[in-house]
This record gives sequence, C-alpha cells and structure tokens, in this order.
Amino acid sequence: MIYIGNFLHVTNQQENVEENRRHGGFNLIVEAENYEEATEKFKTQILKIRGNSEFFDGECSIFFTQLFEFDTIPKNEAIMINYKSIAGDPIMPFIGCSVPTNSSDGCKIYNWQENVPEIEGKNEKVFMQFNG
Repeated sequence: MIYIGNFLHVTNQQENVEENRRHGGFNLIVEAENYEEATEKFKTQILKIRGNSEFFDGECSIFFTQLFEFDTIPKNEAIMINYKSIAGDPIMPFIGCSVPTNSSDGCKIYNWQENVPEIEGKNEKVFMQFNG
C-alpha cells in the first residue's frame, strides 16, 4: 500500500521573539504493508530530517493530522490531495480540503490555539516532540 501522511509542526518555540518561531505543514509518502509500518517509517524519516537539516530545530512539536492509504495511484488523471485556502494574515484560520472531488470537497477549518493545531474545533495530539 502507498501511505501519505499529512503533518503540522511548530519549531523553535524556545525563541522569545515571535518572528523567530515557525509553524507549518508537510507531507511524507511511503510504501508499506500496513498503517503501523508506515507510521514507524514516518517517525524514522522525521528523526533523520531533524538530524540533517534545520527544518525541526529547537523545541518542536509535530502533529500527525491525516493519513491517506492508496492501493494504486491513478495513471490517467491526477487527483488533488491537499488544497489550502488562507484568509488574511497568517494568524487567521485556514480552510483545507483533502482529496476534493466533484461530489465532495472534504473541507475542514484549521486553526492554531496556543501553538496547538485545532481542526474542526478539536485539538490535535502531539505525534513527536523534541526539546531544544
């Protein structure tokens, strides 16, 4: 199976100046036998990225917000996986749609409350966390 994980992150949270802190999102893709194996491969890759780059510097929390499982990838037509629409300044909530189609847009409202992502009014749980 092919698994695509969608993640949100906050990094450099130890910084006193807000402009030096970061937040954002990323996706990982892997082929695995099942969800558990894919999740372990995601964790391994995040650790590798943290060790080899500045992407997840300092105090960092990563939230695993979504998992797509595909047995095949379409050959004749591309499919949209993640669509994001942001209103106003970066502090504002945004609307994200996963695998939107003509019959369903699958949109959700994303917000940040005290450095924890909130999706459709529910706080997400930390997937991985690093100190300094």
